[in-house]
Amino acid sequence: MTSEVAGPAPQAASAMTLDNYRFPAHRLQQRQTDPDRIPLVLVACGSFSPITYLHLRMFEMANDYARINTQYEVVGGYLSPVSDAYKKAGLAESRHRVRMCEVAAEETSSWLMVDPWEAIQPDYMPTAKVLDHFEYEINHVLNGILSADGQSRRPVKIMLLAGADLIILGNFGAMIVERSGTDIDEALANLKQWEHNIHVITQMIQNNVSSTKIRLFLKRE
Repeated sequence: MTSEVAGPAPQAASAMTLDNYRFPAHRLQQRQTDPDRIPLVLVACGSFSPITYLHLRMFEMANDYARINTQYEVVGGYLSPVSDAYKKAGLAESRHRVRMCEVAAEETSSWLMVDPWEAIQPDYMPTAKVLDHFEYEINHVLNGILSADGQSRRPVKIMLLAGADLIILGNFGAMIVERSGTDIDEALANLKQWEHNIHVITQMIQNNVSSTKIRLFLKRE
């Protein structure tokens, strides 16, 4: 990622509704730096109730992995909190989860953004539809990003960060961060036909703190 990115969003994600929604692109890299690479946007979907250090760390790990091991150039990253219609036990209200993600992105990163589109939907949105939304906003509305020489615009590859859904793997691809206590080979055993579209990122330093564990800990207090 280049350091040439914008600052705070012109409109807070946590203040958006269906009526005033605007796709946040203030930190999306406007122009490629490497003409030989494919521009890539990483999207992490989840409850983020609350967001944790591991959620944020995954993006940095994926960015490093993409730079070292793939033909991609990461040009942006998004947190997409699930809507209240998900009905998960202990789920905080979407406006609070979006705000937590917003603060975390603003205070720890120069390139992460929060897209509240999924969170403000009245119905639950499958992850594939959420990625379709990013594809539409970035590659159709914004028409991708400028090529390195500034002479043309290039489409951006949209990729899920973590998760494994067959439709997602076929159309978008996924970067899956290894989680403590999970046999990654077993988890991916039935996904061989999509292995060309799956990138497994190994955690060099294990971190097994999850939103679920934090909620359980808080209940004991």
